[in-house]
Amino acid sequence: MATETPAAVPVTTALPRRRSFLGALWRHRSSRVGLILVGFTLAVALIGPFLVLGSASSDPNHQDLSQSLLGSSSGHWLGTDDLGRDELVRIVNGARYTLVMAVAAVAIAAAAGLVVGAVSGYAGGWTDLVIQRLVDIILSFPGFLMALSLVAILGTGMTNLIIAVAVSAFPRFVRVTRSGVLTVMRLPYVEAARSQGLPPLRILRRHVVPNALGALIVQTPLEIGSAVLTGAGLGFLGLGVAEPTPEWGAMLGDGRDLLFTDPTLVTYPGIAIFVAILGFNLLGDGIRDVLDPRHSTSR
Repeated sequence: MATETPAAVPVTTALPRRRSFLGALWRHRSSRVGLILVGFTLAVALIGPFLVLGSASSDPNHQDLSQSLLGSSSGHWLGTDDLGRDELVRIVNGARYTLVMAVAAVAIAAAAGLVVGAVSGYAGGWTDLVIQRLVDIILSFPGFLMALSLVAILGTGMTNLIIAVAVSAFPRFVRVTRSGVLTVMRLPYVEAARSQGLPPLRILRRHVVPNALGALIVQTPLEIGSAVLTGAGLGFLGLGVAEPTPEWGAMLGDGRDLLFTDPTLVTYPGIAIFVAILGFNLLGDGIRDVLDPRHSTSR
């Protein structure tokens, strides 16, 4: 049976030590930028709502129609929307919802994809065939369309949004894990363990999976960036978290009718989405270069 290798990422057979790995990431120019952008986004999500950054109101849903569509000022650094809500406060608070959704969805997809992909690659035969054909069926739908369909079936809300995004990302983790497992299984120490008659579960847990994690680690930040984009797209269509939650995609959707009246209502949330996705993508590219000896870590 022919094996499919995802166009994703290389596989490493040994992960570097944490300190040297982080140092190599920081020396890598694109991953350094990614770390800075991701760190900034996380800082905004974690401490931004407490600092409020000098805005007039700390409540992202506080409405004051007498203050609607104001420009930037000392009281409202990024202005207000059509309901008089402070844009900066909403963007800062929205970072929490966006990142929680993306990280939770990818964590679920990665955990499930790791288990299914490892079983598929190690077992082979009919087990591998059935799993991969099911993955093919899921992958036949564009990821965003799959998430859109699931939200339409399950309904809106944070929990359903996480499930939808996780399902759309799950098959890519299966493929990446399977590719790594197939590569590691050809190595001499795995063949020796199998020849000694060790239980398959023990071989997978102690020898195969730990040494096939490189590709999964690379895929994870890339998928988080993709999850941010998918969640924002669903929020833009009104299928994300419930109103009036200040989610970035929903803010884009709220501002589209006022695009020519006040373009900043879509500009600022768009910049926030762009920064988050760029940071995770650069970080993923940097991790790939660091883990793959064929790439230079000094780029």
